[in-house]
Amino acid sequence: MKKKYFFCAFLLFAQTFLITAQPKITFNLHAPAAKNGAESKLYLAGSFNSWQAADTAFKLQQISEGTYRLTTRLKPGLYEFKVTRGSWETVECDATGNGLTNRQIYLKKDTTINITAAAWQDNFPKAEKQHTATAQVHIISEHFDMPQLSRQRRVWIYLPKDYETTKRKYPVLYMHDGQNLFDNYTSGYGEWGVDELMDKVPEKDQCIIIGIDHGGDYRISEYNPYDSKYGKGQGDAYVEFLVKTLKPYIDQHYKTLTDAGHTAIAGSSMGGLISMYAELKYREVFGQAGIFSPAFWIAPPIYDFAQKQKVNAKARFYFVCGDAESDDMVADMQKMAELMQAKGINKVSTPTVIIKGAQHNEKQWNGDFPAFYSWLVEGFK
Repeated sequence: MKKKYFFCAFLLFAQTFLITAQPKITFNLHAPAAKNGAESKLYLAGSFNSWQAADTAFKLQQISEGTYRLTTRLKPGLYEFKVTRGSWETVECDATGNGLTNRQIYLKKDTTINITAAAWQDNFPKAEKQHTATAQVHIISEHFDMPQLSRQRRVWIYLPKDYETTKRKYPVLYMHDGQNLFDNYTSGYGEWGVDELMDKVPEKDQCIIIGIDHGGDYRISEYNPYDSKYGKGQGDAYVEFLVKTLKPYIDQHYKTLTDAGHTAIAGSSMGGLISMYAELKYREVFGQAGIFSPAFWIAPPIYDFAQKQKVNAKARFYFVCGDAESDDMVADMQKMAELMQAKGINKVSTPTVIIKGAQHNEKQWNGDFPAFYSWLVEGFK
């Protein structure tokens, strides 16, 4: 009986410690009403919740007219966030309608922060965006069938400059979040500028790049092989679509080198997670992967999966992130890289690049891409 009592007391202590180990943070928000008369349901969207614009766990409670509050607990670390009214079309902006840089908080202990939202983006006419995709970028289809998911999706292609004038075949790089790769007009938070970067690559080193749009509300579930608090994981079906539907189509209609050694996959955040999973599961299809700022935190089972999978000795993984993204980003990424190295993949094939001061955004990934691509070309040879 004493042992049982001791065990229960220890369990209660452990649970209490785990809770109190996470500092409490209170957000006090002063915000104007929406000019269009829309109901003000306000949320925080940030690196602590994968930038979900209407996450009920981060909904602020109205205290009085124009005053809102949220108290929660987070692990110590650096976080970025913005205030929304439930979508990115209704995100906060400055008093003249210009977008804001992300708010930041470095959490060490119990903290209260006071913030003011000046205005909402939908209170202003939408700024006219310009198309920025270069001549080498084309749309394969606005409604490409995804039978594994019973959906359709826009698919982009970047073709090398000499594609029409040579008979040679090209390596292929598959990338996620197609909206944000080539064209500022379609991007949500700015573009990677992959096409402008590729236009500077010597023709002999160029490859075909396929961009697959994310599915909006489906993005997190499609890029996660596992269930999470954000929904049922559909990553298996998404990767199966890439392997069994999209790649065969690309290989049939374009001049490609079809083997794994000349087929790569890459993405950032959730796209980094699903790229890692895709190469682990389909090592006979993907020989190289670009793992940019991977959201491993949302899918802890990925480590067990990686541990159990057989890995091709020629497999290559490029890991890169900024040290100002989150408290766990660097450690999580290094853990995966070390796991791959323990399976016999050398460090040249598993570089781990940590960019000082870099944050979780397209600007960082644009800056990371040239070094990644130089590494990728070496693997294609």
